[in-house]
Amino acid sequence: MSTATRTITITDPVGIHARPASQFAQAAAASGAKVTISKDPSSAGVNAGSILSVMGLGIKQNDEVTITVDGDDAESVADKLAATIAASE
Repeated sequence: MSTATRTITITDPVGIHARPASQFAQAAAASGAKVTISKDPSSAGVNAGSILSVMGLGIKQNDEVTITVDGDDAESVADKLAATIAASE
């Protein structure tokens, strides 16, 4: 089992709202890995598979978020989730 981390700056003017949060949470849950997302690098993050947890972070434009993936093929999963959150903007 491995761990991978990606940090992304949110460029969408409205931040991570319902639709991108839903797409990201579904992708995280489907990955089969333990995935967390955090807005504060010093925090443990929240369950990325929960749309309510993701939306609860209140991610706005220009916020940096950190995605952490623990599991098999963590690097590939992290890349896919980073692309999902970037494409949903």
